[in-house]
Amino acid sequence: MSLVSQIILEADDQLRYPTIDELTDIQIYLSTGLARIQIVDKIKGKERDIIRTATKQLFQIHPNYIAPGGNASGSKQRSLCLRDYGWYLRLITYGIIAGDKEPIERIGLVGVKEMYNSLGVPIVGMVDSIECLRKATKNYLTSQENKIIEPYFDYIICTMSI
Repeated sequence: MSLVSQIILEADDQLRYPTIDELTDIQIYLSTGLARIQIVDKIKGKERDIIRTATKQLFQIHPNYIAPGGNASGSKQRSLCLRDYGWYLRLITYGIIAGDKEPIERIGLVGVKEMYNSLGVPIVGMVDSIECLRKATKNYLTSQENKIIEPYFDYIICTMSI
């Protein structure tokens, strides 16, 4: 759900007009619309490079993951990691477009910790991988664009860390 939809539904549930603060939030959201679209386009265009860089960073932090017996030691396991990286980048873009973290939670974070635990994937590695994705993504964006994406990466990292 977008920020605009969320504000409208909340006001309607309470049988009131949107507040000045809510209208200001909508104004800010709408004024950053073009920037959000450009960010998503940049991430989409650089996805392979971002994933490649993040993967190298993660395996420098956790070389045991690619060592024999590690969670990403074989080509199949490694390709699954890369698939997940792409999936998380898409989740980030959904949040950026919506201007809200709700799509990230609804589509991607419900039950993710339990899933990784059941597969024997270390949660600390997943948190580190999202941090590596953040760092790699930031290389392709301006400082203003990085301010827009930060809350979405933070949300995933925080949710996985709990």
